[in-house]
Amino acid sequence: MAKKLAKAVTETEIVADRDERPMLSPSSDGALRDAASRYEDIVARGGWPVVTKTRFKVGTESNDVIPLKRRLAAEGYYPSQYADNPLYTENVDQAIRQFQIDHGLEANGWIDKATLTEMNIPAERRLAAIRANLPRLAEYTKDLGPRYVVVNIPALQLEAVDGTKVFSRHNIIVGKPDRPSPVVMTKFSDINFNPYWNAPVSIVEKDIIPEVRHKGTRVLKQMGIRIFDGFNGPEVDPDIVDWDTLAANRYFFRQDPGEENAMAAVKINFPSPFGVYMHDTPTRFLFTTGARYLSSGCVRVDKIPILVNWILNGQDGWNLRRIADMAKSEERLDVKLVDPPQIRWVYLTAWASPGGRVNFRRDIYDLDASGFVVGQPTPVGEYADDGQRFVLRLPPKPALVAAAKSD
Repeated sequence: MAKKLAKAVTETEIVADRDERPMLSPSSDGALRDAASRYEDIVARGGWPVVTKTRFKVGTESNDVIPLKRRLAAEGYYPSQYADNPLYTENVDQAIRQFQIDHGLEANGWIDKATLTEMNIPAERRLAAIRANLPRLAEYTKDLGPRYVVVNIPALQLEAVDGTKVFSRHNIIVGKPDRPSPVVMTKFSDINFNPYWNAPVSIVEKDIIPEVRHKGTRVLKQMGIRIFDGFNGPEVDPDIVDWDTLAANRYFFRQDPGEENAMAAVKINFPSPFGVYMHDTPTRFLFTTGARYLSSGCVRVDKIPILVNWILNGQDGWNLRRIADMAKSEERLDVKLVDPPQIRWVYLTAWASPGGRVNFRRDIYDLDASGFVVGQPTPVGEYADDGQRFVLRLPPKPALVAAAKSD
């Protein structure tokens, strides 16, 4: 039986009418520094109590409620003056829900296994996470403009930001731990409607060639993938290729626009030394699942027409209806952006909310102890030649080898 996927705890929506504050803003750096001071005080006082008893409901009165209240009070989720009262009230339930939201958990008010695990992470570890993110926020907030998009990799969320307010928030899919997404800070450059997908050598090696070896060349036709002898070179008949000995960089693999295209209806580009971009996907059901670390490094965006329309910002008369019509047409079109917003792919495992509480997320790429700020993380458990867990620029791609001589 297939393993059931956990549900997403966030959803994609336009929130412009709610006055919601972004994960990343010019004030984020200072807010997290203030939080670091508070957590230093918490650690100095001995941290917070361990929570063990979890079977409570509103109206329960028990001394076992007190450690829970004290734990919530330690981080400001519950008033400390009421922490020694043994009554489990509606206010305790609401405090738990807010704790869950700030830790990327389902806000159900229950102290389930995931919530208990997060509550019992020691204060020293939380302080270490805050300190790891201070240099990141200092860098990510540099020269931040009035319109920008934040892709927070550990949070699995994207925010489109106008000034100090979030316009829309999107669920995203990011790189697997063995194919991590990088941190980049730049501006958008152009949008490709109904794009070709040029398969990276890494995907050709790890995915496409093994699939052809297993199922035959018919899978290429099913996926709309054609192969060429070099970029823009002559097309090659896949049935004459020796797939058993084929080097992944020998041919250029390109997928035509259409329903099976890996980027579906749209691709959003920006300059980067890591060759990454943002795009639509035909497997949109994955946005409703929980641990969306599923890509090969690029970022897939839920309800991407909303984001594309926001990026275009009325340029050349573009609107949601025209974007939808382009998707249906499957016509290739490239649009160069005239006044593009900034894009920040960031790695934040801790950031402070406007109210002073700290949001924490899993260190999915195991980078918090590495000094990582920007660049391309290595796969989890692997190191670059200099012993670091990341590189600032990828090595040059190997050139395509010359065509093999026929026998």
